[in-house]
Amino acid sequence: MSTRTLFSVLVALLVLVPLVPGLIYPIFVMKVMAYGLFACAFNLLLGFTGLVSFAHAAFLGTAGYVTGALMIRFGAHPLGVPAAFAAGVAAAGLVGVAIGGLAIRRRGIYFAMITLALSQIVYFLAVQVGWTGGEDGLQGIPRGTLLGLVDLSSDTAMYYVALALFAAGFLFIDRVVHSPFGQILQAVRDNEARAVSLGYDAARFQLLAFVLSAALAGYAGALKALVFGLVSLNDVSLHTSTEVVLMTLLGGVGTLFGPLVGAALVVGLQNYLATIGDLVTVVIGLIFILCVSFFRRGVVGEGLHWRQRRAARAAKPLPEPEHPPVAEAA
Repeated sequence: MSTRTLFSVLVALLVLVPLVPGLIYPIFVMKVMAYGLFACAFNLLLGFTGLVSFAHAAFLGTAGYVTGALMIRFGAHPLGVPAAFAAGVAAAGLVGVAIGGLAIRRRGIYFAMITLALSQIVYFLAVQVGWTGGEDGLQGIPRGTLLGLVDLSSDTAMYYVALALFAAGFLFIDRVVHSPFGQILQAVRDNEARAVSLGYDAARFQLLAFVLSAALAGYAGALKALVFGLVSLNDVSLHTSTEVVLMTLLGGVGTLFGPLVGAALVVGLQNYLATIGDLVTVVIGLIFILCVSFFRRGVVGEGLHWRQRRAARAAKPLPEPEHPPVAEAA
């Protein structure tokens, strides 16, 4: 079954969530969708480009702050929602250009440390700049009315808009991965020297992937700000940057569905184990250790590997039976 077919089944099931009250909370599902997109954006960089970034919380938070600030001021306008959303995504992309342009010249741990240092600058600005609300963040962000027609203050209306944005974001990432651009990214990831010898500017493609990943992380951040009406310092913190790494590794690096599964696992554990307080971090850590030890490809990655091995065994021809030699007639 193809990725798009599986995703169509998933979307069809998600459409039914508001129609079955008491089964699962739509707000929880919207949170999973937002963080699922966030993890998919990160996976585009880590899984398909081979770069580890600790700056993705900066992109998520920047988009959230910009979207939230514009919604507070212009949310009543019919075009307020799409304009604020687009501005948030654009702001995250611009921050991605700034951070990626400085970090892309380095490789490995040096690249990761530069992104970490620059993301801390974004965190410092979020604390100091007045319009972000400082340590209080932005609260009471209105959802507004989409194009003057759909009142997003209704959880049901917001849910279906969030589902549409989620589906569009995932399908866009799927298209990027399977496009010629995505194939070049994977070629650079697998063997950068060979890709350069074929005439591809590896640094340029990696920077484009970084900016695209940043904008998609901002896409998730803008959606999260609209859904919850809140943007806090946690959205730009190092904790969030490491959390998205955990989601991606749990689900499966380099797989399309892996980050969604990882996000659902982490968000689900945080939600349903909230009664145990800070111990939820210990539980998630233990699960991560188990996955790294026994499911090194992640949940989805191990499933795909098992299916490939099974298909290879089925395709392998059976050995021909050996016949005893026929005795020659005297």
